[in-house]
Amino acid sequence: FCIICKCPPSYFDFVFFSIDQAAELEIEAYPLLDELTSKISTLNLERVRRLKSRLVALTRRVQKVRDEIEQLMDDDGDMAEMYLTEKKRRMELSCYGDQSLLGYRSTDGALSVSAPVSPVSSPPESRRLEKSLSIARSRHESMRSSESGAETQSIEELEMLLEAYFVVIDSTLNKLTSLKEYIDDTEDFINIQLDNVRNQLIQFELLLTTATFVVAIFGVVAGIFGMNFEIPMFNQPDAFKWVLIITGVTGAVIFFAFLWFFKYRRLMPL
Repeated sequence: FCIICKCPPSYFDFVFFSIDQAAELEIEAYPLLDELTSKISTLNLERVRRLKSRLVALTRRVQKVRDEIEQLMDDDGDMAEMYLTEKKRRMELSCYGDQSLLGYRSTDGALSVSAPVSPVSSPPESRRLEKSLSIARSRHESMRSSESGAETQSIEELEMLLEAYFVVIDSTLNKLTSLKEYIDDTEDFINIQLDNVRNQLIQFELLLTTATFVVAIFGVVAGIFGMNFEIPMFNQPDAFKWVLIITGVTGAVIFFAFLWFFKYRRLMPL
């Protein structure tokens, strides 16, 4: 059967174009995402960003075509309007039938005006015209009923064709949606990795700050003993050694006390 679609022909061409584009995106996306998972770099992030932009644009277009086909399948009138050749033929036949009926009626009217009125019987020519008019009406009605049956069958055939396109475009949309979800999952995984690295840096900075505080204690002690005033402790030979030992033990106790506090508050996994 011959179909001339009222929708843009590019819609149906786009179905096959979208399949090729989706396959290319899948081939390009999965290795790139795996590489990005193992090695986070600016170049890989930029490539994924461009890939996601192409994916979003293609998904939007595929979704639009899918909605158009679904809306077309839900309306039998729109599907019937797609048969432009059949529509033109029906209009020509309908015009021809209406003209025939009008011709019979005008002839019948002219005859009834010119003929004398007889209450008993009708003229033979009037009966022949009435019979011809009845035959024309029956032919016109049978033609319309047959056209209605053919139209229903044609709509069913067209619906099967549209269903095939709909299945293909819906499958392509599902693939694109799955690919977008995979990209989103990869982005979430990368964000988790970056958060983990950031937390490790914060923990290292916290340990470094604690160690700096302990070393500052040694600096305070050294500053005190570096002052120019007399202390009886300076006259004892082992005094400086004991000062270093006590200061070191105190600093170690303070450092481990901070570590215990960090572990108790769950600030770092120790």
